[in-house]
Amino acid sequence: MVWRKLGLTTTRRRIKVNILISSLLVLSFSLMLDVFSGGDVRRRGFGFVEGAFGKSDGGVGAVFWMTGGGVGGNSGGYGSQSNVGIAVAVTVMAGIAVVATVVYSNRGHLQSPWSRRRRKHAVQPKQWRSLFDEDGRLCDGGVKFLKKVRSGGVHPSLRAEVWPFLLGVYDLKSSKEERDVVKTKNRKEYEKLRKQCQLTYIPSEKNTQMNEMCESNSNEGCIDSGEVLDPSSPINLLSTDQNQTDNLEQSEVVDGSEITCKSDTESSDSDSYEQSDDMDPEKLAQQMGDKTSNSYRSESFATWQRIIRLDAIRANDEWIVYSPSQAAVCPTKAHKLAESVCLKDYNHLETCRIFHAARLVSILEAYALYDSEIGYCQGMSDLLSPIIAVVEDDSEAFWCFVGFMKKARHNFRLDEVGIRRQLNIVSKIIKGKDSHLYRHLEELQAEDCFFVYRMVVVLFRRELNFEQILCLWEVMWADQTAIRAGITKSGWGRMRLRAPPTDDLLLYAIAACVLQKRKQIIEKYNSMDEILRECNNMAGHLDVWKLLDDAHDLVVTLHDKI
Repeated sequence: MVWRKLGLTTTRRRIKVNILISSLLVLSFSLMLDVFSGGDVRRRGFGFVEGAFGKSDGGVGAVFWMTGGGVGGNSGGYGSQSNVGIAVAVTVMAGIAVVATVVYSNRGHLQSPWSRRRRKHAVQPKQWRSLFDEDGRLCDGGVKFLKKVRSGGVHPSLRAEVWPFLLGVYDLKSSKEERDVVKTKNRKEYEKLRKQCQLTYIPSEKNTQMNEMCESNSNEGCIDSGEVLDPSSPINLLSTDQNQTDNLEQSEVVDGSEITCKSDTESSDSDSYEQSDDMDPEKLAQQMGDKTSNSYRSESFATWQRIIRLDAIRANDEWIVYSPSQAAVCPTKAHKLAESVCLKDYNHLETCRIFHAARLVSILEAYALYDSEIGYCQGMSDLLSPIIAVVEDDSEAFWCFVGFMKKARHNFRLDEVGIRRQLNIVSKIIKGKDSHLYRHLEELQAEDCFFVYRMVVVLFRRELNFEQILCLWEVMWADQTAIRAGITKSGWGRMRLRAPPTDDLLLYAIAACVLQKRKQIIEKYNSMDEILRECNNMAGHLDVWKLLDDAHDLVVTLHDKI
């Protein structure tokens, strides 16, 4: 099991061990002195070393008598051959005890054993390449790969390559050729979703004039992007808020980042994957199937679009130092992308933040169509932002987000069933681990653990800094991937971490976070609001590897019970 960080109670234990060590050292010194002095020490009567180890005075007394005639008999002195062996053995034992004391003492000064292991065991580029066979398949079904990620995370330079495996975009047993096929298919589907989003944009005056020119010549081959679609169509979700979309040009996203503006006639002649069908509301509804034929939530797609743009503009900039290439994006590329997704009011932003916000809009709009039951809720941009900072290709970032949301989507249901289930699990973990703390929460009517609501919804995104959240999510994704691949507890073999993979590692981490603050909660806080403020003030003060350490300890202890 992972070493547990020692608490205040270890101070007494360490003092007792030091006394015992000192006793052994004095004994061994006395023996060796007698050996090499030819037994003269025995003439001095006796010596003793007493350590206070009894119950009454803190320890059990130990008295070592050194009298004439050897230890417990009359056969020779300490200088005999047999007694020399005894003296050497005792000295060796004392030396080992000294080393153990040093290690034991240093353990109390470590912030977390995970911190040390992470620096040694994060998946490195050379290790990553060695995990594949000649066909590009992960060896042993990806077990070794998941062990490494689970125990130490992923090197920053590998994240864009590794995350699609962790998020289910690529199967662990897939070959490189199979992954290339999946990548091409995914790109086409993402581009189709983007085209459907673009149909909802109100065209600029320039495009309206272009459509009029097309209509005067021929109705064939022209696309009226400003047409108001049949209200019964699932894609007729356009708001008429003119302030949101004036003076914007219709454009197309190519390869996830490059923008190529086209006229309507040019668009009609390109794209071999049935673009003309995309323009027909009835056929579009058939293509989208259940995804778009399902009734939308109370918010319309236009409402989602408006909230997405507001959240994208407000996205923070902590990702910049972790993505130098995106931080150095040229202004032309950033502004073109912003215009292509009808982003407004961004002139106060740096170029790289404009580009980041436009990518957020592009992918979140596509996801709202892809999963129309959930659509968009505030907080989803917080989950996507780290992904697009790491994965530079929009199509691959979109599918990574889809994989992420397979679990996280339940956090954004209007009925909050998923949130209540998770809060209930956190409550059970706390109750199973610390009944005293749980009773205090009951007294405050806070046993439902609503004070960790934000941690659950956005998966610690607000409580941890950018690098920490990536580490936490990677370990969490490794657990989920192991379960998805059918790797059971026995599949981990003699893994140093004996905690089995769990879908709810995040919840154990949240419970661990609360348990770390148990003393303050019990002694200082008299209402749930006070606990809520404490949880909200944890941002920037958490050690992610200590958190994961404690979370895995809780999994070992409570997983089967919960």
